[in-house]
Amino acid sequence: MSALYLVGTPIGNLEDITLRALRILAEVTLIAAEDTRRARVLLERYDISTRVISYFEGSKVARVSQLLHALDQGDVAVISEAGMPGLSDPGYELVQAAIERGHRIVPIPGPSAPIAALVASGLPTDRFLFLGFVPRRPAQRRAALSAIAAEPATLVAFEAPHRLQETLADMQAALGDRPIALCRELTKQFEEIWRGTISQARALYTEEAPRGEFTLVVGGAEKALWDAEMVRRALAEQLARGASPSQAARTVAELAGWKRRDVYALSLDVET
Repeated sequence: MSALYLVGTPIGNLEDITLRALRILAEVTLIAAEDTRRARVLLERYDISTRVISYFEGSKVARVSQLLHALDQGDVAVISEAGMPGLSDPGYELVQAAIERGHRIVPIPGPSAPIAALVASGLPTDRFLFLGFVPRRPAQRRAALSAIAAEPATLVAFEAPHRLQETLADMQAALGDRPIALCRELTKQFEEIWRGTISQARALYTEEAPRGEFTLVVGGAEKALWDAEMVRRALAEQLARGASPSQAARTVAELAGWKRRDVYALSLDVET
C-alpha cells in the first residue's frame, strides 16, 4: 500500500527543513497543503515541482475521498501552513481514513512551535499539556482554563495577537499569577521570547496590539502542601501496613509535597 507522509515544514525560517522532508516532497505524487501559497514559496525555494492541492479546515472533509483515491495511485504528503500537520491543523480525519484503508502513515518530524517555545521558556519540560488554541468565546475559555487550574504540568497554548489581553486576564483569574513565557514570531526575523508573570505580561501591550502569532508557556500548578497532622496520619497508615520509616517517608513525601527528610523526622515520632 502507498504511504501518507505527514511532513513537518518551517514555522518561519525556510532553512528549518530537513533533507528527508525535501526528498519526500519531491518524490510523492501529490502534496496536500493547508495553504497552497505558503507551500509554493517553500517548494520554489527548493526547486520542487510536485503537484499541490489545497487541504484546509473548510475543505478537509470533502478532500478525504479525493486524497484516498490519490493514495491508491501513489504516495501522498500532507503539509500544514507551518509546523507539523495534524497538530492544531488539518490531518486527523485523513490519517484515520488512511489507516482504515490500510495505508502506511509515516511522520517526517520537523519544526514545532509548541516544542520550540517550551524548551526556550525556562519552565519545566519534564511534563507538559498542549492545549492547542485557547477557546475564542470568553465563557468557554474561562471554563477550559478553570478545568486545568490544578494541573501540575507546564501548559502550552496558541493565541492570536488580538485576543492576547483577554486570554491573559482570564488566565490570571483562573490560574493565578503564574510564571509565563510569551513566544512570538518564533524562528522569524522579529522573534521574541519574553519571560515573567502573567500580571507583568498583561502590562506589556497596553497601548497597541502586538503583531504575530503567540505561543504561551505557563507554569503548572504547585502541589498543595499537607499540614503536619495530615502527614502524621498518612505515615501511621503506611507504618501500620508494614512499611519501614524510610519507605513510608518516601511515599508520603511524594503525596504531600514535603521534603523527604522532614517527613522522615515525623515518621520517627509516629513510630514511637
